[in-house]
Amino acid sequence: MASLEEIRAERLKKVELLKEKGMNPYPIATKRSVSVVDALSSFAKYSRENKKMTLAGRVMAIRGQGALVFFNLRDGEAMIQGFLKRDEMDEALFSLFQDAVDIGDFIECTGTLFMTKRKERTMQVKAWKILSKSLRPLPDKWHGLQDIEERFRKRYLDMLMSEEVRVRFKLRSKIITEIRTFLNSADYLEVETPLLQSLAGGALAEPFKTHHNALDIGLNLRIAPELYLKELVVGGFPRVYELGRNFRNEGIDMTHNPEFTMLEFYAAYETAASQMVFVEKMMKALVKSFLRGTKIKFGEATIDVSKKFTVTSFLDLFKRYASIESPGTMSRDDWELSAERFGVRVEPHDSIEKIMDNVYKKTCRPKIIQPTFIVDYPAGFSPFAKKQETNPGLIDRFQLVIAGIEMVNAFSELNDPLEQNARYEEQDKKKKGGEGDVSPSDEDYLEAIEYGLPPAGGVGIGIDRLVMILSDTRNIREVILFPTMRPKEE
Repeated sequence: MASLEEIRAERLKKVELLKEKGMNPYPIATKRSVSVVDALSSFAKYSRENKKMTLAGRVMAIRGQGALVFFNLRDGEAMIQGFLKRDEMDEALFSLFQDAVDIGDFIECTGTLFMTKRKERTMQVKAWKILSKSLRPLPDKWHGLQDIEERFRKRYLDMLMSEEVRVRFKLRSKIITEIRTFLNSADYLEVETPLLQSLAGGALAEPFKTHHNALDIGLNLRIAPELYLKELVVGGFPRVYELGRNFRNEGIDMTHNPEFTMLEFYAAYETAASQMVFVEKMMKALVKSFLRGTKIKFGEATIDVSKKFTVTSFLDLFKRYASIESPGTMSRDDWELSAERFGVRVEPHDSIEKIMDNVYKKTCRPKIIQPTFIVDYPAGFSPFAKKQETNPGLIDRFQLVIAGIEMVNAFSELNDPLEQNARYEEQDKKKKGGEGDVSPSDEDYLEAIEYGLPPAGGVGIGIDRLVMILSDTRNIREVILFPTMRPKEE
């Protein structure tokens, strides 16, 4: 079997052969007149009229020898069979095809359409030219890319060889388009906020740090657009949303990638309760649109969105799934003992909320399969959520969990600047104590809400995780075109 170096050397010789025969291996333009999809959709008409046309695409297979050659041509959307017959075209062109064209090359074909005896829709090629000569062989058709990490590093080959992968990323694009349509129809305004921020706020996460040379200042890649979006609500936009990238300097696992896509939207005069209704409506609409029904197949589970989503208390989950009877009154030491019992690691600087959350993620969340809204979180769980008026020890927040995956985080936005300042001071204390996942004091944001932030409901939805659920995919890297990877060691 020839090595890659030998194959590449052979193809470079074919580049020279094409040049010798007067054919540019990399021309500027093609005279393509019809896409493969259009050729196939109007095949009966074109073949009946014996209309000459020009197609363009990548050669995916070559069969035959001697006086007849068959090949498959794909232009990214569809594939058609091509057919060359020595005595029905220029013999020099026929011979050059045999001598210079490889699987992976892009070519232009001019000819007419006909149906073979085996009912294969085919173009009989009268003339062709190269559009782009490939120097490396495509992965083996039957085995593809066997190394999973290689698939992620070379996503272009992954998509080229796998229809399933191409379909998944087309689905992702359609989901994002549908979400935009849904929000636009609800009078939300799409906006863009900075990716480079002096302070990385709006979420509890460790940021990526960078430096701007001209201004000589440190900057952070944003962990969330939340604070800027709420400043826009202050500024008179009652409903805003942003769909874009966030960056968090955290571990990589089945549901986490350091660079990910997030949807956040904020509406003045709404609450967590009203946004919960809106989120449920959105989720059901997406399932109906893309899965044509009310059922989601996710691994071994069948998720049913036809009924009203379950609502349950955060603390009740510990009683149900972890046999912790009094989670609301336990001390930090008690939670540390519980964490040890479940094999959850605790750092000396971890707050009680951090320990509770880690125990919840280990013992409770994986068992929540059907769509479930979790409510009634202890006050320390978010520095930006309003406390409940009837129970100030809890915040007016909800999360949506489906198939053990956190899909949505939302709350009634804290708009009291004095209380916000006090919450920031608590976050600063945690940071001094060594905790990394905090949202630091932001004087600019505090000043903004002192001008008046109306009552508002804010929602964050992880787009990558949503695509995972709707495409029955269990690894987030399968739904991100170019996931974060460790550089390949030579």
